[in-house]
Amino acid sequence: MATEKKEMEVVKGLDLERYMGRWYEIASFPSRFQPKDGVDTRATYSLNPDGTVKVLNETWNGGKRGFIQGSAFKTDPKSDEAKFKVRFYLPPFLPIIPVTGDYWVLYIDPEYQHAVIGQPSRSYLWILSRTAHVEEETYKELVEKAVEQGYDVSKLHKTPQSDTPPESNAAPDDTKGIWWLKSIFGK
Repeated sequence: MATEKKEMEVVKGLDLERYMGRWYEIASFPSRFQPKDGVDTRATYSLNPDGTVKVLNETWNGGKRGFIQGSAFKTDPKSDEAKFKVRFYLPPFLPIIPVTGDYWVLYIDPEYQHAVIGQPSRSYLWILSRTAHVEEETYKELVEKAVEQGYDVSKLHKTPQSDTPPESNAAPDDTKGIWWLKSIFGK
């Protein structure tokens, strides 16, 4: 289901304060930065006083909570385009190596309940929702938004979400970064 590659269009005039809060990963392209069998994956964003965004990504794997914290900032503060850079420090258990990636908001619905996130190479794609589950018709509409941006959605993988998503303190943390090490080796 690939389409001809065109220049990506991003959201203009994103209300950053409305965008803050918790987003559940409904689907994504597999990534070496996330465990293959992670469940209940989500991101929580909060606005810092300096205008940057605090990022907390969480996933559960084998009953343990894996997480990484980072920050996001506008690529061009003068632009109204929703193009951000996200910076994490790796490995999560000894954060010393900065890794920066693109985070482009390709679509957001008017109520700020669903979003499609990508980046210029089209190697990464996330479908996010304020709720852990979306109706199938809504999911198909969000996938179509990605297709319109030139994504090959055949690589899209639905993320398992519990009916009652866990709280951060409901499971022991993976303090050794085992999920991260395994993901680097494709496990």
